[in-house]
Amino acid sequence: MAKALLGYVGGSDPRLLAEMRRLQQRVQDLESELVRIQTENDALNAAIAHHPGESLLDGIDIDVSQAEPALT
Repeated sequence: MAKALLGYVGGSDPRLLAEMRRLQQRVQDLESELVRIQTENDALNAAIAHHPGESLLDGIDIDVSQAEPALT
């Protein structure tokens, strides 16, 4: 009965297996990206805690004359 519920009719569909592998790889890629971003976020939070009076934007030079208009 479990086979019937899963749509099993005499073998695994190669397209389904390929899609499952693709999705599993995508999940692994997203998990890796999440770990990287969390590590970067932790480093930024540590930098803020280490220099509480400074802004992270203090070291960024912005040339307003070169700025492009915002989309409306």
